Amino acid sequence: MNPPTQSILIVDDEPSLGSVIQSLLKQEGIASTYVSSGPRAIEYLTTARHRVDVVITDLSMPEMSGMELLEIVREKWPELPVVMLTAMNSVSTAVEAMRKGAYDFLVKPCDRVQITATLQRAFRESERRDEPRRHQAVLAESGLLGDSDALRDARERLMRVAESDATVLIRGESGTGKELAARLVHKASRRRAGPFVAANCGAFALNLLESEVFGHEKGAFTGATVRKPGRLELANNGTLFLDEIGDTPGELQVRLLRVLQERTFERVGGKETLKADVRFIAATHRNLEELIERGTFREDLFYRLNVVPVWLPPLRDRREDIATLARHFCQTFGDRYRRPEAHYTPDALEFLRDQPWPGNVRELQNLTERLVALASDARITREHIAAELVREPGGRLSPAPSITPPPAVEAARTGAVDASQKSLQDIRRERDREALKEALRATKNNRSAAARLLKVSRRTIYNMIEECGLEDYKPPR
Repeated sequence: MNPPTQSILIVDDEPSLGSVIQSLLKQEGIASTYVSSGPRAIEYLTTARHRVDVVITDLSMPEMSGMELLEIVREKWPELPVVMLTAMNSVSTAVEAMRKGAYDFLVKPCDRVQITATLQRAFRESERRDEPRRHQAVLAESGLLGDSDALRDARERLMRVAESDATVLIRGESGTGKELAARLVHKASRRRAGPFVAANCGAFALNLLESEVFGHEKGAFTGATVRKPGRLELANNGTLFLDEIGDTPGELQVRLLRVLQERTFERVGGKETLKADVRFIAATHRNLEELIERGTFREDLFYRLNVVPVWLPPLRDRREDIATLARHFCQTFGDRYRRPEAHYTPDALEFLRDQPWPGNVRELQNLTERLVALASDARITREHIAAELVREPGGRLSPAPSITPPPAVEAARTGAVDASQKSLQDIRRERDREALKEALRATKNNRSAAARLLKVSRRTIYNMIEECGLEDYKPPR
């Protein structure tokens, strides 16, 4: 059975033939619409509210020939495959139509097997032609905003793995957008017409989490008055997102391992073995390698989940994206709170860029919502931001009080840098390099310890070492 999203437009001046083709397609589960002429086909394609995957058109029609219709479709909808219907004595003309861009042709009378086989090939061609546009639309709607190299690399990796059914492990600090990344993979995958179901592995006690994921039978435990399907069943033919997988209790890890290995499971209290036709995506902010060393996370489960790892960078590693995100959130909450004119001033955006953002994108989003909700006028300034930051528990501003910024950095902030001085990007890079060298000196070149000292992930510290050209750096003894 074909997905219900596939749709055919049939164009023929003989209603009886159009009705026969519609009937054949219906038996295959393919939706179709019939029109009796080329002009009506153009009108339908122009005004249709849903996607048309393939056009089947008769070659010989009085008002507009199939060849003329083909030329218009190729011009206006170049990604749309056109299949020509022709009589035996017009095969040469149909071949000419293929040279002009038709996808294929069918000779009348054609049976269901011929039509189905041709359409399946045309569907694949339609999807292939439409893939770049669809991918762009998915990326635009994903919420993973920014043009930094770090984020762009992560997005490209997500889009590549989406094409397969491989299990994905999304890693990154809290607030970096791991669920957005999981939804991006689902929407770009072949399972996009199926459900996306999320289960937070850190939100429930063991017995409740087991029931949430696997479901339960009536009478399985006190209060189980009816059979309940779990998230695994609800995600059938779609994607199951296991969030905060690092917080999964050990007993449940065993059951998850079996599902990943065998793609089968039983409900709590049940004996019936069910198949799991789902794509698995897991996410965590925890250091799973350390949890494995402590014995709280199964190594075999880790390798089953870590088929394709994707790391989302913290906001401090993609500061060039902060202004884009801040403007987006400002517009979003401005519309929500009926303050469409709300905006950050240039100095406010620069101030945001200088903050450490321990809560990453989520923290920036929450701060922007608060600022828009409390704004007395349209302009959100540096002073407004500073006032809110110091009100937070352990209120902080960047740079920290114990750090004295280099004179060049202060000059850059106040606008006193002339053309002969270094760019702000160069200044930041030098500042990061010196901080990294100091951390490596303090930890005797122990990179994991340096990562903890700088409060960044191990992956980030290795990226910083490479970016700063310190691969061969040896601190003085």
